[in-house]
Amino acid sequence: MASAAEQLASNLNFSTFAKATDLKKRIWFTLLALLVYRLGTHIPLPGINLDAYAQAFQGQSEGILGMFNMFSGGAVQRMAIFALGIMPYISASIIVQLLTAVVPSLEALKKEGEQGRKIINQYTRYGTVVLATAQAYGIAVGLQSGNNLVTNPGWFFIFSTVVTLVGGTMFLMWLGEQITSRGIGNGISLIIFSGIVAGLPAAIGNMLELSRVGSISAFVAVGVLIVVIGVFALIVFVERAQRRLLIQYPKRQVGNRMFQGDTSHLPLKLNTAGVIPAIFASSLLLLPATMAGFTQNDLPGWATSIISALGHGQILYMVFYGLLIAFFAFFYTAIVFNPQETADNLKRHGGFIPGIRPGERTAEYIDYVLTRITVVGAIYLVFVCILPEILVARTGVSLALGGTSLLIIVSVTLDTVSQIQGHLIAQQYEGLMKKSKLRGGKRGR
Repeated sequence: MASAAEQLASNLNFSTFAKATDLKKRIWFTLLALLVYRLGTHIPLPGINLDAYAQAFQGQSEGILGMFNMFSGGAVQRMAIFALGIMPYISASIIVQLLTAVVPSLEALKKEGEQGRKIINQYTRYGTVVLATAQAYGIAVGLQSGNNLVTNPGWFFIFSTVVTLVGGTMFLMWLGEQITSRGIGNGISLIIFSGIVAGLPAAIGNMLELSRVGSISAFVAVGVLIVVIGVFALIVFVERAQRRLLIQYPKRQVGNRMFQGDTSHLPLKLNTAGVIPAIFASSLLLLPATMAGFTQNDLPGWATSIISALGHGQILYMVFYGLLIAFFAFFYTAIVFNPQETADNLKRHGGFIPGIRPGERTAEYIDYVLTRITVVGAIYLVFVCILPEILVARTGVSLALGGTSLLIIVSVTLDTVSQIQGHLIAQQYEGLMKKSKLRGGKRGR
């Protein structure tokens, strides 16, 4: 069986791809949808003084606005119609996930299957509208209160800005759903991925320019590229790593036939929380610096000192950053994976872990294993996110090469490639089935 699978995988060559017409349509649809998104990030909001805004953004680019700008593909820097990006939808999804774990009615909906998921998705959309409206109103008021950032301030500007930004977010949410259903890969993840990748050429160009003018040596630039490639390899290795728990099913009798018990595996990812801990941790740490940027003259000296110590590249920032990442790694893993529910499902279907009693003992064992691998996953996340911060502090390389962006790039790439391989394997199987039917028909004649 293994040799047949290997032979099938080896046959997934260019000719197989050429015959996969449905896959090619999905890829073209995905590329066109992402092109529409990239075009939208260059259309500015009406009524904005772009020159004044560009100068004002420079002073806030190291705060939370810089991170949002990275996720939005530069739309915040240009104050485009997609400036909010897809982040309100991500935030609403996380909030609904957290509420599902503590609200019994939402937990019951989650267990209802497809119909329950549709209702939860609808709640997520409503939450996206609320969050996007609040953020858009805050952006409109902040722009209007700035120095010559708005050409014609007033309620009409606030209303038009809120409608435009909320409409842009809802369009991106719809576009992501269309990519997921009619394209290839996860649409929401690909939108974030394309925004980050769009900033990489500028980051690499900035590093080469620093090397050209002598701010950093060529040896340092080559060393940074080697470290980035090594981090990429580490992320690929860990994101594909699993701890598989052996699951056995007892013998069963159907009519007069006795079927041998099956065995399978329960895969537990080494990094169950994904990139969420890094996003949460960086958002919390960058928020004080961003707020201080708007009220810098009104802060006492001690507050300014603390905020400076929490800036990028500072030791205190890295310590708190690592601690928050480790905390959210355990917290979010506990939210998205329920050992008790998994143990109940195994017991309901007759499965059990060898040597472990079904039910409560199985849940405790799964929780024990999950806690141990989460420790390793948290250490990995802290290392991947702190190492680029050290590079930024030492070399001045752009934040686009941060740990969060590297995690997203690798995770989305692996997921999209696996889906493409799945379509190619399905195409290969369809071809084999057609050939077997033709041969069977000829023999019957």
